[in-house]
Amino acid sequence: MPLPDDAGQILLPLARSAIAGRLKQPAPNVGEAGWLDDEAASFVTLTIAGRLRGCIGTLIAYRALRDDVTANAVAAAFRDPRFAALSAAEYPGIEVEVSVLSVPEPMAFSSRADALAQLRPGIDGLILTSGRHRATFLPQVWEQLGAPDDFVRALLRKAGLSPDHWGDDIELERYQVQAWAERASDSRP
Repeated sequence: MPLPDDAGQILLPLARSAIAGRLKQPAPNVGEAGWLDDEAASFVTLTIAGRLRGCIGTLIAYRALRDDVTANAVAAAFRDPRFAALSAAEYPGIEVEVSVLSVPEPMAFSSRADALAQLRPGIDGLILTSGRHRATFLPQVWEQLGAPDDFVRALLRKAGLSPDHWGDDIELERYQVQAWAERASDSRP
């Protein structure tokens, strides 16, 4: 079920508050809504000056959205293996984005070209699985990788595979998101 358009007014402070608490920084007030208790999958993305600073999430809903956003915010700030843990000095400069995912839908395709033709740039997030390799890109990644072939090649690299890899074991699932992001002027509590 889609969330209200203004859900970001609760989700963004919720994510920021989880990070602030770990850093012993002042935290924003967090509102309440019944939908926070519904199971949902989310990603929390952190940027500083437009550059990625952490991104962690879940693909399948298994806990309350409140708990999922809180856990993913903390993980994005302190446990993304691509970055050192966020410092208190960096905290005022972060911008938070929260994405809530739809249920992933398996794609049926006959070839790489067929799969690429089915992708909807700017709309579809994609989960790629090949054996033990797995990776995802949120729909927001289309902003950097606008062509379906570029998107899939980069996703294959992210999964630890050759960008030209394709085989019978490739599985693709697509999903959509509702996303809310802080503006630079909104990011401080």
